[in-house]
Amino acid sequence: MQTTQQNTASASDDKSGRDIAGHEFLAFTLGKEEYGIDILKVQEIRGYETVTRIANAPEFIKGVVNLRGIIVPIVDMRIKFNLGDPTYDQFTVVIILNIGGRVVGMVVDSVSDVITLSPEQVKPAPEMGTALNTDYLIGLGTIDQRMLILVDIDKLMSSAEMGLIEKMAA
Repeated sequence: MQTTQQNTASASDDKSGRDIAGHEFLAFTLGKEEYGIDILKVQEIRGYETVTRIANAPEFIKGVVNLRGIIVPIVDMRIKFNLGDPTYDQFTVVIILNIGGRVVGMVVDSVSDVITLSPEQVKPAPEMGTALNTDYLIGLGTIDQRMLILVDIDKLMSSAEMGLIEKMAA
């Protein structure tokens, strides 16, 4: 019963630092920036492998892969956030996410570690024009000299511009 109460409390207000504080985040890099997503959304981390391109898909959707019988769309976050041309090397990884019962992969430059943040370490996202729409930001996590841009991966992947979750659910 406790888990139900905790889930209800955390779902009540996604933007508030106190609700996400104490959670664990998977830290990954895109270019020179470090981002974090809720570790509970991560199904697995895989090395980058070639994908099957889909005709007429947006540029940021690299294609699909067959993951143990499940066809998984792969989103290149570097292209999505306009962070320059992606380069695929031995550090490039695909984070397999489970969002709303759907499996989606996202390509990132590298994954560093899992970080637990306390309430004092989470600051609200500034309202300004950035490469990433602030609607998808939970806030900024600070750990010593590091700053983690905390992304609400549910909102991002189910947004209309991504079109992944709604289209797949329909």
